[in-house]
Amino acid sequence: MAMAMSSRVLALFFFLLSCSYLGLSLYEDQVGLMDWHQRYIGKVKHAVFHTQKAGRKRVVVSTEENVIASLDLRHGEIFWRHVLGANDSIDEIDIALGKYVITLSSDGKIARAWNLADGQMVWESFLPGSLPSKSILFIPTNLKIGKEDFILVYSSGILYAVSSVDGEPFWKRDLVSEGFDARQLVYPRGRNVIQVLGFSSDTQFGVVEVNVNSGELLKHDKFAFPSGFSGDISFLSSDTAVALDSSREGLVSIRFSDGVISFQQAQISDLVQDFSGVAAILPYKLVEKVAVKTKKSVVFLEVTNKGSFVIVDNVDVTAVLSDSLPLSEGQQAIGLMQHEDGNIQLTVKLSSDWSSSLIKENIRIDSHRGKVQKLFLNNYIRTDRSSGFRALVVMEDHSLLLLQQGEIVWSREDGLASILEVTTSELPVEKDGVSVAKVEHSLFEWLKGHLLKLKGTLMLATPDDIGAIQKLRLQSSEKNKMTRDHNGFRKLIIVLTRAGKLFALHTGDGRIVWSVLLSSLRESETCKAPRVLNLLQWQVPHHHALDENPSIVVFGRCGSTLDAPGVYTTVDAYTGRELSSLGPFHSIAQIIPLPYTDSKEQRLHLVMDTEWRAHLYPRTTEALTIFHRELGNTYWYSVEADNGILRGHAAKGNCVLQVSDEYCFDTRNLWSIVFPPESEKIIATTNRRLNEVVHTQAKVVADQDVMYKYISKNLIFVATTTPKAVGGIGSVTPDESKLVVHLVDTITGRILHRMTHHGSQGPVHAVFSENWVVYHYFNLRAHRYEMSVIEIYDQSRADNKDVLKLVLGKHNLTSPISSYSRPEVVTKQQSYFFSHSVKAIAATSTAKGITSKQLLIGTISDQVLALDKRFLDPRRTLNPTQAEKEEGIIPLTDSLPIIPQSYVTHAYKVEGLRGIVTIPAKLESTTLVFVHGVDLFFTRLAPSKTYDSLTEDFSYALLLLTIVALVMAIFVTWILSERKELQEKWR
Repeated sequence: MAMAMSSRVLALFFFLLSCSYLGLSLYEDQVGLMDWHQRYIGKVKHAVFHTQKAGRKRVVVSTEENVIASLDLRHGEIFWRHVLGANDSIDEIDIALGKYVITLSSDGKIARAWNLADGQMVWESFLPGSLPSKSILFIPTNLKIGKEDFILVYSSGILYAVSSVDGEPFWKRDLVSEGFDARQLVYPRGRNVIQVLGFSSDTQFGVVEVNVNSGELLKHDKFAFPSGFSGDISFLSSDTAVALDSSREGLVSIRFSDGVISFQQAQISDLVQDFSGVAAILPYKLVEKVAVKTKKSVVFLEVTNKGSFVIVDNVDVTAVLSDSLPLSEGQQAIGLMQHEDGNIQLTVKLSSDWSSSLIKENIRIDSHRGKVQKLFLNNYIRTDRSSGFRALVVMEDHSLLLLQQGEIVWSREDGLASILEVTTSELPVEKDGVSVAKVEHSLFEWLKGHLLKLKGTLMLATPDDIGAIQKLRLQSSEKNKMTRDHNGFRKLIIVLTRAGKLFALHTGDGRIVWSVLLSSLRESETCKAPRVLNLLQWQVPHHHALDENPSIVVFGRCGSTLDAPGVYTTVDAYTGRELSSLGPFHSIAQIIPLPYTDSKEQRLHLVMDTEWRAHLYPRTTEALTIFHRELGNTYWYSVEADNGILRGHAAKGNCVLQVSDEYCFDTRNLWSIVFPPESEKIIATTNRRLNEVVHTQAKVVADQDVMYKYISKNLIFVATTTPKAVGGIGSVTPDESKLVVHLVDTITGRILHRMTHHGSQGPVHAVFSENWVVYHYFNLRAHRYEMSVIEIYDQSRADNKDVLKLVLGKHNLTSPISSYSRPEVVTKQQSYFFSHSVKAIAATSTAKGITSKQLLIGTISDQVLALDKRFLDPRRTLNPTQAEKEEGIIPLTDSLPIIPQSYVTHAYKVEGLRGIVTIPAKLESTTLVFVHGVDLFFTRLAPSKTYDSLTEDFSYALLLLTIVALVMAIFVTWILSERKELQEKWR
């Protein structure tokens, strides 16, 4: 009886011990411990305020990332948001009837209505047209047809009247046949017509009148102006406009009323002193005023009753205006923002009284936000019944700020929605005496915490307890410290945005550690129209980690053309301080990081210019010595996708220039592969990561056989298709399209493998890792997406198939390999159907390359799916042998599985997903994953589970309690057993 009882006690404690491992699964209270998700909208280009007394105060915005969103005016939070397609750029937005948000996109071809309160789409209307033109959205007030309000849309040369209830067009009027280019729509009160204002030709201004009810063309008045127009025009009122003449040196006032059109011209040089060059009319909607931008200033002009011009004000050329804002008294207010000594000054003026200011405020703004680029003004009524103003400001770094009463109410770092490049940096080593302070807990708090964890383990926790457990875990995880951890989970993710701004994000919670708007990539006299190119590691001081900070380098170009001069800047990875910059210098066509570092552990780089000369950086004597020593082993390749040419290059000696430059080297072409433009066009290329670690070259397969991976960092994957198939899916028939993939050695130019997929087309997304490449494409014959895998093996080591020989080290794996010796390779390949469209593909990477690989697939639903590489094993068969099953070969199926639990992003969506970056941790089982698009997402993955560590929420207290209880149970059992044995002896 005693033995049975002791057995039950043991069973109970073993059950409790097993329960302590349930934390390996992801429960509700674990969300946010290892991942974070941030939502953004991008750089705002349109904004409409909705500040009626009823309901929440909000501002509806559209952005350059094709996002339409509603933001809370109090805190800047997103009420709702929609991300349109990559090619569905938003042209105009407005609010109709106080409850619909109307958007016009795709060059005016698509009109949509969204519910203002919750963002649900009410209707969508396609407005076809073939002639590109300016898109105009016009919402008349107090205008109805058949008890239904309507909106006017001018798109592709056609004027539409569209119902605001269901989006159905009432009528349309083709103005292309009239040779008319509309610029403004006007509804004259008291008349049943719509006036369309614009140009009938380069030398003619015209006014077209259209019947509101039927769309019938009533009248087309036009009058020629001999000097012609440049296209810039601003409408000051319903009967007055100002345009630039064809020389862009003169202003033309245009009066139109009752079919009579009159012009009066004035030279800008007669109005503005020291005027030179050409001018531009700023595209602001200013009532009674026109803003003209010259080389040095912005000039405000009024048009008198006689059509002449009068200068009202002259401000700095960097000043930014808002559109006219109607006030309750019938007045129009205009916001003006200027930079002054590190501050920005906001001035609000009445359009009718420019000499006085309604408000004038100075606001201190971080210099790393750059200059103001857009200003949207809104008014409100103060408690004393006077007018107050709030300003929504878009900065140079794409951030969004709300200013009110001289203060920043809130700000949003929406530049993070346009990340172009990503790299990482280790955090500083924790030093003695500089470590983060440790929080002392009382005994009661310690016991309370472990009691809560015990309740969570036994699934007895209430919702409040779950929240308390999650808070305790976040406090005790130490994931937010600014020092390295022994597992390598804490790092800095350094990102470069389209605005030329660098951000350092902490992997613990995604907070911004530092940010800097690079001065060398801002518009200046020496660098016009700057554009960022690459973000690369510059210095990673492994051996001097306690003494020196790592640094990164950013390359850019001063212009949009390939031959524009280049610049570069080095930045401290810990502080964001700009260390040095150089440029403008030669053009930048390609940047090649070399596998060499100097004594300061600065990485050497070759920068190719458009003349195919190689320039060495850093420009130091030591770097030059290293490069001369390795000159014969330096190779690289280039891809000219437009011309269909692959080339291999090598350096041959110093440049032959008029000015001697010892850091410049001439190059020679080693080989070239030309794809005939009439039959093949390059649509995708990819190669292995330079820092990828491969654990072993040998792969032990069934029956103790050994296959050797062909590991080479000089391989490139190239995908080509027929020229007709470059368009969208379904643009060609299966017989007209084929997809051809190649594996090319970039040292010799040899094509090691070539495969043709007949009846298939792109887009192609591929990932290259170790000795395999996986690529995704569309099969036109099967009407489904496919994923194919190619694995390449080295047959020259076929005599090393003995596993015992491999273990004892009696093999030739360490013998030198030359790319110039023709490799004996064999490939294995297989194709599978895949039910999703793909935006990006990446492969997990770990510190030693031991852990199994997973494919991270960014799907069309903006989520990331983790797919075990074993599903894409080309050796899968319908009926694998017992030995193959033991090896882990999965039976062959025609489709790849999509397991809902395998979504890395859980229930989150990374809207506008563009890239997936994997980062090895020091812990071999774990890889860090960073996903970016309009949103950001970060998490940790363990493809083979955490076989080398315990989880952070492992209950050591429960384990200790279990061990103590087991020892006590053993002791009690031993006593009972001895007592029973003694009783049996007495019998």
